[in-house]
Amino acid sequence: MTSTDTPENLASPDPAAAPDSARPAAPDAAPVMLALHQTALGGPEVLRLTELPRPAPGLGEILVAVHAAGLNPTDFKHRAMSRFLPPPPLTLGWDVSGTVVETGFGVTLFQPGDEVFGMLPYPYGVGSHAEYVTGPTRAFAAKPAGIDHVQAAALPLAALTAWQALVDTADLRAGQRVLIHAAAGGVGHLAVQIAKERGAHVTGTASAPKHDFLRELGADACVDYRSEDFTDTDERYDVVLDALGGETATRSVGVLRPGGTLVSVLPGAEDTRAAAEKAQVRAVTLLVEHDQAGMRAIAELVERGRLRAHVSGTFPLAEGARAHVQGETGRTTGKLVITVR
Repeated sequence: MTSTDTPENLASPDPAAAPDSARPAAPDAAPVMLALHQTALGGPEVLRLTELPRPAPGLGEILVAVHAAGLNPTDFKHRAMSRFLPPPPLTLGWDVSGTVVETGFGVTLFQPGDEVFGMLPYPYGVGSHAEYVTGPTRAFAAKPAGIDHVQAAALPLAALTAWQALVDTADLRAGQRVLIHAAAGGVGHLAVQIAKERGAHVTGTASAPKHDFLRELGADACVDYRSEDFTDTDERYDVVLDALGGETATRSVGVLRPGGTLVSVLPGAEDTRAAAEKAQVRAVTLLVEHDQAGMRAIAELVERGRLRAHVSGTFPLAEGARAHVQGETGRTTGKLVITVR
């Protein structure tokens, strides 16, 4: 944020947008929509509420009227620098929950009026921080009836990351022991619940004030990363899920039993793989993929009351930049969500 960019003028509407940022969502027949758009890289102040052409579904795609869209650390990073995506202009957002408005040729799984949630293909399918978004049918699943769109929008990217790390990659099984770093964060708090559902013994790292929250989720043990060293233990884990990267990944190798698995969702230090080979453990970096089977598994856990996203804050689309400001403090418990309808 620059000296002239205060919270009051963040995400102010683009001159081309409607003058009243609180105006109702565009009707389904309208050719335009509002989106949280950027034309340059930078801080939250580059995000502008902008009127853009409403997309149309292509082959095998659906057009979704967005009710809510989750916010993830990857949104902050892509807003500020070119990573996987080409430079702006762009509209961020991968998480989405909403209602199908239109289906493209060949779509058989959904029809207009269906409520769906999902993760747009990462990274190139971005664009859910808008009134409408298109995506491939199989990036979506039916929204669980027992939760609202805000809850549903908080799940996809973080829950898929946790599922693909613990279940698909590490094959976590009952009786195994797992260490989850940043366990109160977006991925972490969902990973705790998924690991418990798998029958694992779960240890989570988080600041001490968040330990009660982790225990409520089912964590068996908690480590205060501010005052404790997670490696200062005789405990040996079958699986470590690392959402921090860097040296944390390398140091995590030392708490794995031989044959164990370290799954990082951020790149580790250069010597992580060498340390893993020496310790005879597996160390991998996961890039989350859109996955309808995974979304259906997540929906099933939600419907059985075994998985729930903790939403610590919501922001209307016009105030999306404020959500970025809050998210970048790194102190969010669970998830932040942008509301659209």
